[in-house]
Amino acid sequence: MVDSQYYLPNDIGVSALDCGEAFRLLSPKEQLYAHYLSRASWYGGLVVLLQTSPEATSIYVLLQRLFRKQTPVQLESVAAAAGLGPEEYQAFLVYASGLYANMGNYKSFGDTKFIPNLPKFKDLVWHSKAFQDSPSEVEALWNDCSHLLYSLETKQKQLGLGDKGITTYFSGNCGLEDAELAQRFLDSKNLSAYNTRLFKTKPVGEKRCYEVRLASAVKKDCTVDCEQDTPCGTYEFEDAVFTVCRGDYAPLMEKVSQNLEKAKAYAANENQKRMLEEYIKSFTFGSVNAHKEGSRFWIKDKGPIVESYIGFIESYRDPFGSRGEFEGFVAVVNKAMSARFARLVSSAEVLLPELPWPQAFEKDRFLKPDFTSLDVLTFAGSGIPAGINIPNYDDIRQTEGFKNVSLGNVLAVAYTTQKEKLTFLEENNKDTYIKWKGPSFEVQVGLHELLGHGSGKLFVQDEKENFNFDQNSVRNPETGELISSWYRGSETWDSKFSTIASSYEECRAECVGLYLCLNKQVLSIFGHEGEEAEEVVYINWLNMVRAGLLGLEFYTPESKSWRQAHMQARFVILRVLLEAGEGLVTLSETTGADGCPDAVIGLDRNKIHTVGKTAIQKFLCKLQVVFMFIISLINSTADVEGGRTLYEGYSAVTSDGSHDFLKLRETVLLRKEARKMFVQANTKVKGETVELLEYEGSAAGLIQSFTERFSEDAEELETHLLELSSHDASCWSLKIPPHPQLPLG
Repeated sequence: MVDSQYYLPNDIGVSALDCGEAFRLLSPKEQLYAHYLSRASWYGGLVVLLQTSPEATSIYVLLQRLFRKQTPVQLESVAAAAGLGPEEYQAFLVYASGLYANMGNYKSFGDTKFIPNLPKFKDLVWHSKAFQDSPSEVEALWNDCSHLLYSLETKQKQLGLGDKGITTYFSGNCGLEDAELAQRFLDSKNLSAYNTRLFKTKPVGEKRCYEVRLASAVKKDCTVDCEQDTPCGTYEFEDAVFTVCRGDYAPLMEKVSQNLEKAKAYAANENQKRMLEEYIKSFTFGSVNAHKEGSRFWIKDKGPIVESYIGFIESYRDPFGSRGEFEGFVAVVNKAMSARFARLVSSAEVLLPELPWPQAFEKDRFLKPDFTSLDVLTFAGSGIPAGINIPNYDDIRQTEGFKNVSLGNVLAVAYTTQKEKLTFLEENNKDTYIKWKGPSFEVQVGLHELLGHGSGKLFVQDEKENFNFDQNSVRNPETGELISSWYRGSETWDSKFSTIASSYEECRAECVGLYLCLNKQVLSIFGHEGEEAEEVVYINWLNMVRAGLLGLEFYTPESKSWRQAHMQARFVILRVLLEAGEGLVTLSETTGADGCPDAVIGLDRNKIHTVGKTAIQKFLCKLQVVFMFIISLINSTADVEGGRTLYEGYSAVTSDGSHDFLKLRETVLLRKEARKMFVQANTKVKGETVELLEYEGSAAGLIQSFTERFSEDAEELETHLLELSSHDASCWSLKIPPHPQLPLG
């Protein structure tokens, strides 16, 4: 029997993201700007299929061909003729919508594989109109993906590097040693890994050989304006040979650039035009430097009505933690909520000194960012977050600034909970939790993004030997000794701490949120006073400790690894608060009303401001010292490993100690609730106006949105996707022949 964690349940939540009113309030010019940015985002989002698994592309194309010929309603009678019952057909729709929502067959939040919860998938395909019209082509698609569609071999259960899982950021013969060597090479050439993939090729003599592939529309070698020399070429490095070339995802990058060029005609100001010009350069030539320049103009574009960001952004799903997954979002400002966030930004310089570390560990000057609440029109990629703090380039964030974004219409539906599905809380807490979870999470997101990710200073010596700190006075508060080493040149937090960098930083940001939500001024900014404010504090902390328990779902005992950065961070915080003792947090194993194992987590609200605050204060200070100082001692292996030991010690999931977390993990898996999926609107140009196409919040609605999203050039796109996939199939030891050309038109 297959573990249920590898199925998406038939009753999974599916919600439509409402942006109709916000979109209709835009001017015709703003609507056209949003439309072409959305098109660029959706085309780029298809890259995620190629970044997820070897089979994801073929599954996607197969589903698109099925649904273009017959809608979900029309396919229902086909399913019945193929012998599928109503529950099996619903399982098919849920699987299809899950693949679209995650842009692949691995969960975007947790990185585990999901497979169809029905054995008759092939019967349905063979009875479909798509098969009847083009049997050889559909059969070829099925043969490409059918084995891996259902396979739950140990390595294929989750994303990972080497023996730990599947990744298409690296060829299948790469391991951690190869990733580390490649990072050292990239650092030596001052090249970012964000838009790259690494392929280990046939050795030459005793030398290992690698291909570093840059994502770009252009395949040929040439010099880009913002780069002194072309990065392309063949280089010897540490007894290995590296070839850097362009052209990864070329047809998709071309589509992205073409639509950004169209959006430029409707830009509201010079900053937006310059931003788009640099993005186009980046996606055309594979230049991260150009994307950084575009990000600089994006930061300068203060308070736009239509906000967007696009590129290879978050590194959560790269097992090594350095390569970015493609994402693009387009959203419209929610003015009322943004006003509250603006007040938080205005108070930041008063709030930052409240954080528990010396002033020298904070930026010399707080660069006040935009902080807006947005209603999402488009979010293309593998999943939609609740908030964002970007850009992720350390050098820009430290000296030039950043932006914070809270996604209001996502928050409105993503975290609603039915009482009967609410797990691991005492019964008398559930109504309070449901009432205040939304408002408390809004506060946490605001603090997490602005003052969590936005705080702290990295000690750097740049290429010109200039320091951003006084090396004769800044001391480690743990030892009192002067700092003796620091980041140099192009070295970054991600490149140095790789596998735990993302989770560590999320933990730091979450702790900042918990710590500062105790501040009455913060609560007042969000409109909470008196008893109401205390309810917000209590539920924010309760939600965090519950999330720490829920995080066990995202731990894999076989590889002793975490599959989701945020959930690892929340588990660490749970461990810290349990360790604080004095009855602050309690965690008990029980038996549920159904006779199955259960657990209850409790939080003493009377001890949050005392025991809880002290525990988070001490831990946050440790995190910050490691983040800014111990991690910066890059030449001292002992100190870097000391930083790892701190974090990985709290991350360990064992049966030892006062709680059997491995046993509790089984309870969490038994009672887990699937993460919601979102249905997003489409836009379509009709004459000189833009039409907004909205869909119902259901699996069928989600499917329809994707079928219509690429209706104009679907066959051409699918041909490109299959060619890209089959070109690299051998890199993952898959015996997939080149795919027959699909007919166009």
